Amino acid sequence: MTSTLSDLAVLFQRDLDTLAREISAYPDDASLWVAVPGQPTCGGNLALHLVGNLRHFIGSTLGRTGFLRDRPSEFSTKDLSREALLESIRIAAEEVATALASLPPAQLTEPFPLELGGAHPTIQAVLLHLSTHLAFHLGQLDYHRRAATGDSTSVGPLSLDHLANTTR
Repeated sequence: MTSTLSDLAVLFQRDLDTLAREISAYPDDASLWVAVPGQPTCGGNLALHLVGNLRHFIGSTLGRTGFLRDRPSEFSTKDLSREALLESIRIAAEEVATALASLPPAQLTEPFPLELGGAHPTIQAVLLHLSTHLAFHLGQLDYHRRAATGDSTSVGPLSLDHLANTTR
């Protein structure tokens, strides 16, 4: 029998794997940073934002990794290589997996350690929010890649096959 935490771990891993496939699908480093009309954020910055967000809220806050987030640089940094982004995604995935594996299921109903929006929602609510936030930006990243490169090939995001690992 699996728990909400193990279900979330599967979904975060699936979506971080998708993030890595999206970054790898860009044909070169420069296309990650192409400005696309109507899209305020390029693919490279979306990847940096997702990594920073997860490393801060899950890795550092719940897993106590000591990561210090620099949110403005997530949107101002330019011209990193695909390899550098893939390494940051790998680190984020490791930190998320470790933090979720060490979190006792009973803690899900406790208040999240940081105040968010003037309140302390439960840890479970924050983790669910972070999962949907990741999926939302994966969609933006996919559209950016397609528009910036002209390649409409799918990288297979949000596969239901991963849910086989969450059966009860």
